[in-house]
Amino acid sequence: MSPSKKTRSSTTSKESRALHRSALRRTLRMVLPFVTEHKLLLALGFLALVGDVLFRILEPWPVKFAIDAVTEALGAQVNETIDSGENVGRMIAFWSVTLALIVAGRAVANYGSTIAFAKVGVKVAARLRSKVFEHIQSLSLRYHSKASVGDTSQRLVGDMGRLQEVAVTAGLPLVGNLLTLVALLIVVVVLNPALSLVVMLTAGGYLLASRALSPKISSASRATRKGEGQLVGDAAEAMGAIRVVQAYGLENTVAQGFAAGNAKALKAGIKARRLAARLERSTDMFVGLATAVVLGFGGWQVLQGIMTPGDMVLFLMYLKIAMKPLRDMAKYTGRIARAAASGERIADLLDEPVEIRDPKDPMPMGRVSGEVCFHRVSAQDGRGRQLFDDVNLRIPAGQRVGLLGASGAGKSTLAGYLLRLADPDSGAVLVDGYSTRSVAKADLRRNISILLQESVLFSTSIRENIRYGRQDASDEEIEEAARRAGAHDFIMAMPEGYETVLGNRGDTLSGGQRQRIAIARALVRDAPIVLLDEPTTGLDPASRGLVESSLRELTEGRTTLAITHDLSMIEGLDRVLWLENGSIVEDGSPAVLMADSSTRLSQWAAAQRRSLETDPSESPSVTAAEARQEVRLS
Repeated sequence: MSPSKKTRSSTTSKESRALHRSALRRTLRMVLPFVTEHKLLLALGFLALVGDVLFRILEPWPVKFAIDAVTEALGAQVNETIDSGENVGRMIAFWSVTLALIVAGRAVANYGSTIAFAKVGVKVAARLRSKVFEHIQSLSLRYHSKASVGDTSQRLVGDMGRLQEVAVTAGLPLVGNLLTLVALLIVVVVLNPALSLVVMLTAGGYLLASRALSPKISSASRATRKGEGQLVGDAAEAMGAIRVVQAYGLENTVAQGFAAGNAKALKAGIKARRLAARLERSTDMFVGLATAVVLGFGGWQVLQGIMTPGDMVLFLMYLKIAMKPLRDMAKYTGRIARAAASGERIADLLDEPVEIRDPKDPMPMGRVSGEVCFHRVSAQDGRGRQLFDDVNLRIPAGQRVGLLGASGAGKSTLAGYLLRLADPDSGAVLVDGYSTRSVAKADLRRNISILLQESVLFSTSIRENIRYGRQDASDEEIEEAARRAGAHDFIMAMPEGYETVLGNRGDTLSGGQRQRIAIARALVRDAPIVLLDEPTTGLDPASRGLVESSLRELTEGRTTLAITHDLSMIEGLDRVLWLENGSIVEDGSPAVLMADSSTRLSQWAAAQRRSLETDPSESPSVTAAEARQEVRLS
């Protein structure tokens, strides 16, 4: 190997060891606060573990005494009486019973420690999983817009499951094995210092092999988990867009991408398994050599009268007991390295900063009247482009306002500031004079209902889907909200009525039905402020008419901020704003703005009408720039 290659190899090895130690430290630091919550259970587990170790140390002694007794009896048969033979028989029986009791005691202690540690592992994993899930929900839209849902789910379920399994099957038993090894080393040094060197050299060989291979196992495991997370993300994306995949004949393309990722994860997984197997077999080789040396050197010492046959058997049994922890540690090292890779991925998730936090001393906020103000709001998008530039806007309580503009103008972002899904770089968002930063998020959001283009329904009953709007809503309030939303009749036409369980994301319903259930959920919330984000887009004319009727019921007397490109919906609003280049460039009633042919709204509406005349079933979203271009061409 050339010097440059040796240098690169050495550097890579050092980096792997550093990453391995870092992963272990981060995993332990993450888990320990939850482990210390179960001090009593841990104490009982460690007490049982100490008992297990003590019984292991005592276990070979009855065998030693029995063998020595038999050896003496055999050597003295010519001159000994029958009584001495009977005494040997009683002695063998005594040590046999003693051995059985020791083994039974070790079994009970081992069972106790296993159960105690398993309970701790399960409880810690459950608490940690809940913490991670709560943390994921607290992360801002900035994170969720970039993160893969599949990979996040893999960390929450797959990586957490591996961490729990290894903690129970490897991490905590490893402590017992270390205790056993240390105790046995002390005992064998006292019994036979010369032979104890064999055990020490074997342990040293294992440590060297572990030091060399563990970081590589951890690195390969990290790559495996990352690849598996990417696979889950790809699969979730493909399943979520299955209609598009099938309609465009993309099955082979998607399958090829999945197969490539699968092969990459498989390669990393095989490498991790191969390295772990190498460590285990290296340990087996050390153990085999140690046993051979003890057998040969110990036999010679027996022949020289330095120790008895029972002593040699005792030492061989201790060697076997001591080698079992080494074998286990070799086996567990690979598992722990893989668990450290999983733990690091969970720690990475927990390290994601929570951008939107409640203030330390939030101002109390009850039900508001619904006045909304954006005061000197400025912000940049993720690419450093100016999204808002000193935007000022006041919406009186009860006013219904439409927000229009080109795609990417920041309409949904502005609405998100009101919900405090994100905060602007500067400026303030006020609700009835309360800054959204000065009140608890729960109090703020309790005053707002939201309806999206794609109504989000859950895989539970229709009744529970509506109740999500307000958890304490009664069955009567739920059904009244459904009537007002125009959903009661089609709900009752279903086999189980309000108890009908919906499929994934409500796909068993039509688009119009999903929206009306979502409107019923917003109605039962009875919030003074309503946010609408393209609620009628993608619906056929008949469904659009039913949904618009339900929306009028929802927005009646409530402050409404509607992001929409539905012309008929805009005409029914009190006020329309046009957002462009980070500023509000038009602000007025729909009738006044449409009467002026030079306004963006008027040009957009004209283009919209021409499109509808061409194809009445279509309702495209045309930007103001496109509208102005069409006006010039005409």
